[in-house]
Amino acid sequence: MVPIRRLLMAGLVLIITGHLIGCSDNGSNQDSSPQSNSLRLQSISTSLSSPVFMTAPPNDSTRLFIVQQGGLIRVFDVVGGSLLTDPFLNVSSLLSTGGERGLLGMAFDPQYAANRQFYIFYTNTAGNVVIARYLRNITDPNLADASSAVILLTVAHPNFSNHNGGMLAFGPDGCLYAGVGDGGSNGVSGADPNNNGQSLSSLLGKLLRLNPDTGGACSNVIINPFVLVGGAQQIWSLGLRNPWRFSFDRTTGDLYIGDVGESAREEIDVAVAPNAGRQANYGWRLMEGTLCFNPTSNCNPGSLTLPVLDYPHLNGACSVTGGYVYRGSVKPDLRGTYFYADFCAGFVKSFRYQNGQPTDQTEWPLLSPPGSFVTSFGEDAVGELYVMTRGGGLFKFIPN
Repeated sequence: MVPIRRLLMAGLVLIITGHLIGCSDNGSNQDSSPQSNSLRLQSISTSLSSPVFMTAPPNDSTRLFIVQQGGLIRVFDVVGGSLLTDPFLNVSSLLSTGGERGLLGMAFDPQYAANRQFYIFYTNTAGNVVIARYLRNITDPNLADASSAVILLTVAHPNFSNHNGGMLAFGPDGCLYAGVGDGGSNGVSGADPNNNGQSLSSLLGKLLRLNPDTGGACSNVIINPFVLVGGAQQIWSLGLRNPWRFSFDRTTGDLYIGDVGESAREEIDVAVAPNAGRQANYGWRLMEGTLCFNPTSNCNPGSLTLPVLDYPHLNGACSVTGGYVYRGSVKPDLRGTYFYADFCAGFVKSFRYQNGQPTDQTEWPLLSPPGSFVTSFGEDAVGELYVMTRGGGLFKFIPN
């Protein structure tokens, strides 16, 4: 159902790869304190079709925008408590779909209220990754102007259908960031046969930092690091396998990446502000999490940026779903806590990043959604968190 992880959908294997838990353990140190029962899920909607992302415009607490993999962006009216019938945008005719392909992400411009601009991430009919800018309808705030599309960037994605990435987000610097997978490989497990993750000439297997007006390199405050050494101008960091979901802490600007693993480990990477993640090499395919991958032993991590947290494929875990640092108000004691999940195992866990280490690691049994298969987290305009499932559910974190 969604890219970047193993999307096991109705007989389809959606390979999302990744999970994470404690730096190289199986999560046995997870806290089961009373705090882990202090949050539960509130059902927002169970009638969505393959929801893969949810967001909201800046300063708009009245609506939630939900990305469906098949090509629709739906609007949930928070005040009325209902899903609007007409989609905000329908780009289904532009897509290749199934497995990890489709409409995979969106982001609102920080000045959306004034400039009406938003961005989407999808795989086109040729299977290539496309990042495009659209405008909201000038008279109806619940409709986009489908004729306003401007393609900012197309990333060739030949040979294989998986590992497309899918996340878009604006950084604290006003640049548009995009997570692109390594290009995939045959079957359910691809090992980046072309080593795209380490190639500075390829945009695959990278975190890109884009000028939201042109799709080129963003030079706001600081230039992208690889331009000066002949690399592709949009590359911000490299060595990623399938960064399905990443996020910036809205308070600190720190960057958290959930990078889906191959067959053994899932990982979460953290890069602190300012310039979070600039020129970082997260190691794929030399390493998978904290383990050597290619070569299988005696690899030299050198100057690689190793994950803050990784976890093994045990107890059903198969693919990490990166989340958000909580900055809402209904549970102020949890501010600064990062939440993540596993697509297959269905768990929701958290940690606090302090002094370079994951602390206060906790599993939240009441946040594991019905049916599991956690495709994504969502964050609304006021910093409250949500979780989505392949089966069509959208749920909000609320105090228990």
